[in-house]
Amino acid sequence: MKRLILTRHAKSSWDDPLTPDHDRPLNERGKAAAADLGQWLASRGYVPDEVLCSDAVRTRKTFSGIAPALPGAPELELKPALYHAGPDVMMAVLQHAVGETVMMIGHNPGIAEFAHRLVAHTPVSPEFTRYPTGATLVVDFLVDAWAEVRFGQGVTVDFVVPREIVA
Repeated sequence: MKRLILTRHAKSSWDDPLTPDHDRPLNERGKAAAADLGQWLASRGYVPDEVLCSDAVRTRKTFSGIAPALPGAPELELKPALYHAGPDVMMAVLQHAVGETVMMIGHNPGIAEFAHRLVAHTPVSPEFTRYPTGATLVVDFLVDAWAEVRFGQGVTVDFVVPREIVA
């Protein structure tokens, strides 16, 4: 079995309109949400041994906020292909993963469509389709290797958005 933790970056800042999209940092709400997500993941034992992350500042900072709560959190593997990637690119990156539990951090609109296409049955949450900032899906695949993963095979384990986390 393989497990994927699929996270959209936390809320980013639009304070400086001259900042290129790739370089936008998290805002204060996003920093708090990332820390809350880390606590939520750790409290449920959802700890990745591999992290595949877009190389955008806001995705890297999302993991930086999550990581302190995770025991033995792995180093970040930056994947430029995940920056605003669509579902097919995200699948290709995932199929080359090596960990047992992989965290992937990306962007909308691609991550929402990727999440929807991955699972056999969507979570019962009005937020799943929208996949707002910080949304996190935990999904299992009954495969021996990531290369075997196909759309529609995923079994939903959990889904959360940061505002649902009670600290």
